[in-house]
Amino acid sequence: MNINLHIERLVLDGLPVAHHDGPLVQAAVEAELSRLLTAQGLAPGLLNGGAMPAVRGDSIQLAHGSSPSHMGTQIAQAVYGGLSK
Repeated sequence: MNINLHIERLVLDGLPVAHHDGPLVQAAVEAELSRLLTAQGLAPGLLNGGAMPAVRGDSIQLAHGSSPSHMGTQIAQAVYGGLSK
């Protein structure tokens, strides 16, 4: 299975992310979400495609001073958790 994932816009409202770190968080989200989709696949209801107007993700816990990469990984895992339900 080939997975091409691109996030057009990622809104990080309320997260302690410097403006210049936004692209790093986005890249980490894309990489981790691609990894999870490749390794664990999609929920059966999504295998045939379809649109989802919203995804309610799992909660995340960020430690003070978390790196952009760590934030992006946690965000992706939360989104994947929402897609898997």
